[in-house]
Amino acid sequence: MQVLTVILLILIGVLLFGFVIFFHELGHFLLAKASGIRVNEFALGMGPKLFSFQKGETQYALRLFPIGGYCAMEGEDGESEDERAFGKKPVWKRILVVIAGGIFNIILGFVLMLILYGQQDVFATTQIAGFTENSSLEAAGAQVGDYIVEVDHYAVFTGRDLSFALALADPNAVHFVVKRDGQKVDLGETQMRSESTEDGKTVLAMDFKVLGVKNSFWNLIKNAAADTISMARMVIESLKGMLTGRFGLNDIAGPVGTAQVIAQAAGQGLKEGFGTAVSNIVMMIIMITVNLGIVNLLPLPALDGGRLLFLIWEGVSRKPVPAKYEGYIHAAGFVLLLGLMVLIAFNDVLRLIRG
Repeated sequence: MQVLTVILLILIGVLLFGFVIFFHELGHFLLAKASGIRVNEFALGMGPKLFSFQKGETQYALRLFPIGGYCAMEGEDGESEDERAFGKKPVWKRILVVIAGGIFNIILGFVLMLILYGQQDVFATTQIAGFTENSSLEAAGAQVGDYIVEVDHYAVFTGRDLSFALALADPNAVHFVVKRDGQKVDLGETQMRSESTEDGKTVLAMDFKVLGVKNSFWNLIKNAAADTISMARMVIESLKGMLTGRFGLNDIAGPVGTAQVIAQAAGQGLKEGFGTAVSNIVMMIIMITVNLGIVNLLPLPALDGGRLLFLIWEGVSRKPVPAKYEGYIHAAGFVLLLGLMVLIAFNDVLRLIRG
């Protein structure tokens, strides 16, 4: 029975992941239609076609591999004489269409956060409410009522920011800055207590408590919005960590690794109940959709951000990059992106084999 429940939860996770992709492409689709651009195909999934139907000028398709989707617009990747082609529209309209997918993903994250947070009684703040016995943070000079505003030079605005910053911190030297009576107080570096996780990693052990605020309509909106922004900041900080070498290949997960993490989150949640398991999966989906929204807007070839860069250049110079050259750049970027996805998937499988 437990195995069947986990399989059901994984299926829920896969369906929610598909919805994330669908919502991303829906953003492009709706803005394209609103801008008068012809959409030839709206597809969920990649590869061979499983099912399709034609409605008006657009073909709607479900494809075999659940690793993405696309909204194929007329003249998007080449020249077209059609007056409703992508390239025939003003730059500002094309910019809105290109960024719509990422923006829709972030909006989806906010909506799911509202649903999830609506079930909570209280929300964590960054204000210190108390300390455990022999607290290292208290010994460093922190006081009840202080607001933690910085951990290891990472700005802290929400409880989620605080959790993320502490998760990355080296327990032997954590730099804290607090706000007390409206003034910032630098507590310097502090050696915190540590504990070992099941996989042998040493992490910081919390030796203080933060104040909670009751759920209300305003607090719900405020915390859902703030934590959606917090997740976006986490994505950016993680990308910076990859560029600086702080995070390696083993810290990145592809579809296989993501499914494994969703299964783990579901399994942990099942210890408390089916509802908790679903909540854990929804939180994972929120992280995935915000991640997808931010990453897609990076100025890299084959991503929405790469197309945005070309459009900004066209808007500034009043002269578009020739379609064939832009196509070559995006094609090369797609090949590199595909290679990276294969490498990450291979690494995911290796991790599963190694346990």
